Amino acid sequence: MAFELPKLPYTYDALEPHIDALTMEIHHSKHHAGYVDKLNAALEGNPELQKKSVEDLLKNIEEVPAEIRQAVINHGGGHANHTFFWEIMSPNGGGEPKGELAEAIAETFGNFEEFKKQFTEKAMGVFGSGWAFLAINKGGKLEITRQSFQNSPLMYGNKPILGIDVWEHAYYIKHQNKRPEYITAWWNVVNWDKASQLFVE
Repeated sequence: MAFELPKLPYTYDALEPHIDALTMEIHHSKHHAGYVDKLNAALEGNPELQKKSVEDLLKNIEEVPAEIRQAVINHGGGHANHTFFWEIMSPNGGGEPKGELAEAIAETFGNFEEFKKQFTEKAMGVFGSGWAFLAINKGGKLEITRQSFQNSPLMYGNKPILGIDVWEHAYYIKHQNKRPEYITAWWNVVNWDKASQLFVE
């Protein structure tokens, strides 16, 4: 098997009360695992593609054969996005960024509160299933982007720094259809140390 489900960097209940344990368990062990399994199935018979990282596959998606490209976008994107998502949350998260990332956010958006407002609006504005990301664009600038389904920012030459999953499977057990409640809770677990590390890199 080319790809494996990564272990979470914390226990399923570690993000309580903000993200509930049952949601985390199902989200990781069922939804994310499903993306990994279907990505591996899509790449069967393509040993050269199996050797690549999921990031390389997505960054060079036009090189993936047309007959499996959409499956790689869907399931490779799902695998990459979720692997990133787990790392961008922490039991010790919340608050505000520091250092270079804080400075860049202030420079781009005016201040942290304005950034948080714009990011929340972008996450709320995803119609149906998708993600909101803070990413470094090809010009080296911070940008808030919205992605439908499991489309990855990597496909467009952008490097994600922060991201929130707003598929209903990320929040429906605890919050039902109340996406604003989930987004408000999520800010309490944002791993700004990891986001800052990704920004500096």
